[in-house]
Amino acid sequence: MGKKKIVIDTNILISAFGWGGNSRDLIDAVMDKEYEFIISIDILEELKRVLDYPKFKFSEEQKRKFLEIIFKISTVIDTKLKLNVCDDENDNIFLECAIEGKADYIISGDDDLLRMKKFRDIKIISVKEFLV
Repeated sequence: MGKKKIVIDTNILISAFGWGGNSRDLIDAVMDKEYEFIISIDILEELKRVLDYPKFKFSEEQKRKFLEIIFKISTVIDTKLKLNVCDDENDNIFLECAIEGKADYIISGDDDLLRMKKFRDIKIISVKEFLV
């Protein structure tokens, strides 16, 4: 069957980068090649935008290193599919990536996505649930 393919929401990536905890444990597991991490160009663009939020106070060097790590540990895809199923239209990029990347899970801290629980055959769960 191979490794589980996962899409990780931006909020989990930022949490792993800035604060650690379960989110960092997930990224460490990806770095240890326990899972295949799929990310789309659209998600990368959102991640870059969010990293620039003044409230996070990340230095340019921190952001550069973090993005470098993301590129090393992920499979980057350019999605063509465009969905309009989420209340927050920005969340559609995670579903699009998961479908085109044939992911098993979307791991998120976003309540709107988590409420869906599943989209097609893709489970949508929190990082804590995933790591159990």
